[in-house]
Amino acid sequence: MCETCGCGGEGVVVQVPADLLQRLNSNRFQVSLGAPEQARRLAVQEDLLARNDHQASQVRQHLSGQGILALNLISSPGSGKTTLLVETIRRLAGKVPVAVIEGDQQTTRDADRIAATGAPAVQINTGKGCHLEAQAIHDALHHMPVPAGGILFIENVGNLVCPALFDLGEADKVVILSVTEGDDKPAKYPHIFSAAGVMILNKIDLLPHVDFDVERCLEEARRLQPDLVILQVSARTGQGMDAWVQHLLQRREALKAD
Repeated sequence: MCETCGCGGEGVVVQVPADLLQRLNSNRFQVSLGAPEQARRLAVQEDLLARNDHQASQVRQHLSGQGILALNLISSPGSGKTTLLVETIRRLAGKVPVAVIEGDQQTTRDADRIAATGAPAVQINTGKGCHLEAQAIHDALHHMPVPAGGILFIENVGNLVCPALFDLGEADKVVILSVTEGDDKPAKYPHIFSAAGVMILNKIDLLPHVDFDVERCLEEARRLQPDLVILQVSARTGQGMDAWVQHLLQRREALKAD
């Protein structure tokens, strides 16, 4: 899919303009990076991210203009984010319109689960790709218009690394960590915890059964992002879900006020 994360997709061609090729072969790049291949890789990465950021800016402008709160949900596989999303949609029913864009490498299973709640859902399959990009969100919105004033949830591909690099036009990144994954994840994957506005510690009903130091985890997360909003929930039992829903409603009102 791109050189940034090394997830080479099939049928993807990156066109490199002549002036960019000249920059790739310049002494400035070779001196600073060493091998010409490293220079070439860096320039392709910069070009891809710049194009993504441009598209993300357009998506953000469209969504904010409609008063739509867009949230990019990022986590490892198995964190429980789809279960959390299903329960969130149920609790928002009758309060605010909701739509979902689902990202997975294959299958429509998560989109099917979302559709069963009655919320509109579009599935994006990335194949070998390990993250969603802004262009895919732009295209999905053409197939699924979100009502003005609603909430758009973007469930990213399960991965704590590459999705953190790509702006999708969201108002906030929400990182979801389950207690079954280990309390050292903020220290091991600092970029997403630094980039996120919200952290959800999920599956807290399992705390008596796992070796997980909550205070250590939260302290390391706040060290990376002092303003991080942290919510502890169990999507299965409902514990903490009211606080999460209230946060969403308040965030939506604040967006409308802007």
